[in-house]
Amino acid sequence: MKKISLLLLTVFIVFSCTDNKKANSKALVEGNNTETSEVVWHTNLEQAIVIAEKENKQILLQFSGSDWCHWCKRLNEEVLETKEFENYAQDNMVLVNLDYPKSIPQTDKVKEYNQKMLQKYGVRGFPTVLLLDKTGKVVKQTGFVAGGPSKYIKHIKDAYASK
Repeated sequence: MKKISLLLLTVFIVFSCTDNKKANSKALVEGNNTETSEVVWHTNLEQAIVIAEKENKQILLQFSGSDWCHWCKRLNEEVLETKEFENYAQDNMVLVNLDYPKSIPQTDKVKEYNQKMLQKYGVRGFPTVLLLDKTGKVVKQTGFVAGGPSKYIKHIKDAYASK
């Protein structure tokens, strides 16, 4: 019985710690990845910080209501899911998406973690985007910026340049 419990715990940990692509309604429903992009969206900030420090990259942390938030959907469609942004991010950023859906199932563990992060950063609306340095320190809090990927990339670069 102990061996079975240990095996199940190990499997659970492996799957819960595995990075997934963009964790929104288009990309991920309980492990069903439907995107083909090379860009990886992490779902655990602590793991992303380790990667960012190792690769000397900044972090973009998105708090999203992927299946109900109009501005979240616009940010994803007009910026974050574009090839231009993905190319920039792949070379410069570690991406993290914490999703707060209404109809997309999530495990209790994911819900608890996301709620903890929501409280930690005092997020009150969606989308909230935190630009973090490689150690996880907040550089800027932002959200949707109209104008497409070029304008959003400039917005990000300006935020890091002014720190």
